[in-house]
Amino acid sequence: MNKKTALITGGASGIGRKTAIKLAENGYQLMINYRNSEEEAVYLAKQLNDCFGTKNTTVQGDVANKEDCIRIVNETLLAYSTVDVLVHNAGPYIHERKKLTDYTFEEWDYLIQGNLSAVFHLSKQIIPVMRNQNWGRIITLGYDRVETAPGWIYRSAFAAAKAGLASLTRTIAMEEVEHGITANMVCPGDITNEWKEKDIDESIVANSGKRQGTGEDIARVIAFLADEKSDFITGSIIPVTGGVDVLGKAVKISF
Repeated sequence: MNKKTALITGGASGIGRKTAIKLAENGYQLMINYRNSEEEAVYLAKQLNDCFGTKNTTVQGDVANKEDCIRIVNETLLAYSTVDVLVHNAGPYIHERKKLTDYTFEEWDYLIQGNLSAVFHLSKQIIPVMRNQNWGRIITLGYDRVETAPGWIYRSAFAAAKAGLASLTRTIAMEEVEHGITANMVCPGDITNEWKEKDIDESIVANSGKRQGTGEDIARVIAFLADEKSDFITGSIIPVTGGVDVLGKAVKISF
């Protein structure tokens, strides 16, 4: 049986890297997209090749750029001939706290393009391939309570893009169910940079009583959604927050 292929955007580091490892463990061959982290992406692909004996390669590209999205898909199809799973992990983010009027036009456009339009640019090319094989998984990433379109102070562009993406994800699920394609969104909680590439066991040992969220927590849910038997789950927005009110915490910090 041919191995399934997964394209992971922003897969060289952080949650994307943990997702790549988890999918490789499950037998997927990967196209790992990166923007600037070439060394990390190439090392990861080699590591996965050596550990699991699968074919894993890399492709450079900024998902906020339409032409790059087209090239990323073309290079993936050239290398593997198909894409079975699309994990849109990459998502531009500005850490500086800014009110809407303080964003430049360029910053706003970049966040909307990278977090919302990129999924259209990639899915427009990949969905026809998935239709031909009558099977596919599209998995996007959001944030806590995104399906309710909540306000997020100082994060207007990012929040608006992800709220739009939640609706787009559910729309894809409705439109493509007849073709055996599922579309779901996973919403990580407050996972800090130092924990994005760590395992659950490390968190259990390090945090007695209060466990820190890790990249593995998110990767496990993504891998579950990508599974053959997860075909009845589609159009879902799945929070993985440890019960923490992420937006409420953000408001407290802001004031």
